Amino acid sequence: MHTASALLLCSKRDQFPMPVEPSASPRRANPFHLFILAPLALALVLAGRRVGEGFDPAPLPTGAAHLGPSAKAEEEHQAVLGASERIGEGVLPGPEDFAYDEEEALLYTGCEDGWIRRLRLGSPEKDAAAVVVEDWVRVGGRPLGVALAPDGGLVVAESSQGLLKVNKDGEVKLLTSGAEGRSFKLTDGVDVASNGVIYFTDASYKYDLMEHHLDIFEGRPYGRLLSFDPSTNQTTVLARDLYFANGVSLSSDQKSIIFCETPLRRCRRYYIEGEKKGKVEGFVENLPGFPDNIRYDGKGRYWIALAAGRSLFWDLLMKYPLLRKLKVNFGLHVRVPSFGNSGLLGVSLRGKPVALLKDADLSLVTVGQQIGKHLYFGSLVESHVLRVDVSKLVKER
Repeated sequence: MHTASALLLCSKRDQFPMPVEPSASPRRANPFHLFILAPLALALVLAGRRVGEGFDPAPLPTGAAHLGPSAKAEEEHQAVLGASERIGEGVLPGPEDFAYDEEEALLYTGCEDGWIRRLRLGSPEKDAAAVVVEDWVRVGGRPLGVALAPDGGLVVAESSQGLLKVNKDGEVKLLTSGAEGRSFKLTDGVDVASNGVIYFTDASYKYDLMEHHLDIFEGRPYGRLLSFDPSTNQTTVLARDLYFANGVSLSSDQKSIIFCETPLRRCRRYYIEGEKKGKVEGFVENLPGFPDNIRYDGKGRYWIALAAGRSLFWDLLMKYPLLRKLKVNFGLHVRVPSFGNSGLLGVSLRGKPVALLKDADLSLVTVGQQIGKHLYFGSLVESHVLRVDVSKLVKER
């Protein structure tokens, strides 16, 4: 596809507008194309309508919008759909995140219709067709992150209400809806420590779920990482000025938290205790796609969901604020031929990429949960869960 045309394309997907064309190694921008586009973009912006007050795209931090190579995994599998099977097709609208109760063999997920549903897996080796999907509790809104609490209850990050707790009897309680005088606009990822402390993200304190693409296109740090202590009902902001703070996962030793920043294609680590308590440092950068949730598999590996793969189009869009302003102000929606190269990236405890499972026809993967020898793929828009026998694809560690 011609570069000048690609710059004016965007998917009609309204849940996560990241148009992507498969590309093994993104090319460098052609200055000639930008020379042609810049006057046109400026004229359109000056003459066009404004989307809303306060939308002001900014350059990303130095180095974040580079066009260099992505981090490479030791193993790559580029046709994961062919090795997958569908579970709960048609009855799981947008299963965005997972929480697994090993004792009961129940997989919980939040769906776009406000329901928390659970999948009765029985044995992890049970045939996909025999898995039973149950409507459990309707919390309303759009439940995003889910995580089990030590008492067996389910903690839910509902995008607009805030942090919820559903007890084993299905009763719903609001835990917290804001911090430091700011209400949560987009409560997103969540994980719970063994001592009951809840760690979660507010992806944006400026834009809600319906406008979350504006947060990404604006390229400013409106996200926060927080904790909630049920024993004191205290909500604490741990880290500020994050770029669309998304999924979170406690480390294997529970001394730190790994969290993802979607537009910067990176995950970082926040230290809960020890000599580095309160500090943030890099964990894995230059991801080959845009991270959503991150889950620890209990066996020395984190699975990072890549909602969309990287492309030349997205590189240029994030590199040049003017192009983002043009896209938002004029709603240039033309479907791209492919929205793919989504999948899961497995990384070691130190953030080293180990295995990449993706597919050109796979899009908007939001979570990867390993149960036994299977990986379960969640999605923001599909109406099923994908299951892959990872033992047939990835080497044991």
